[in-house]
Amino acid sequence: MEQAFNMLHRALENLIALLLAAMVVLVFGNVVLRYGFNSGITVSEELARWFFIWATFLGAIAAMRDRSHLGVDMLVSRLPAWGKRLCLVASHLIMLLIVWMFFTGSLAQTRINWDVSAPTSGYSMAWVYGVGCVFACLAAPLLMLDLWRILSGQLSDDQLVMIQESEETANLDEILREHQAGGPNTVATGR
Repeated sequence: MEQAFNMLHRALENLIALLLAAMVVLVFGNVVLRYGFNSGITVSEELARWFFIWATFLGAIAAMRDRSHLGVDMLVSRLPAWGKRLCLVASHLIMLLIVWMFFTGSLAQTRINWDVSAPTSGYSMAWVYGVGCVFACLAAPLLMLDLWRILSGQLSDDQLVMIQESEETANLDEILREHQAGGPNTVATGR
């Protein structure tokens, strides 16, 4: 199962890279055509926007797999192991509920817009709203696998906080730890 998720993750990363490359080609090509040849590709802006939407949602799945979504763990990191586990289970259950709501809403919008044509390309607008269904169908198994790992005790205590702080916050935490330990930053700050 882990191998399947790894293969899916690599496929997502390749697809995101392909979408980003296509966006660059479409937008840059359109700029060159406009300013250099006084023409342009009419559909390029619309497709670039759609590719951006798909890359964003697929990137959210890849970030979920890598556990690289930003968050604040100020409270959770100070809890005992059972408190961290309880918060993690609660957050995964809430995320599964949100993914379900996201799926039902995206599916309804996809059905509504199935016969609606985009203004420039003429493609179905269901392609825009369908990415929510794809996101939900790929995110739910990842969340359920993590929930299973939490409930079965497969996660160690240091893995119970599944978010990453921003670089600035992580650096600040490191400085505070060194300051409390009497490290090198205590001399620089004069304290």
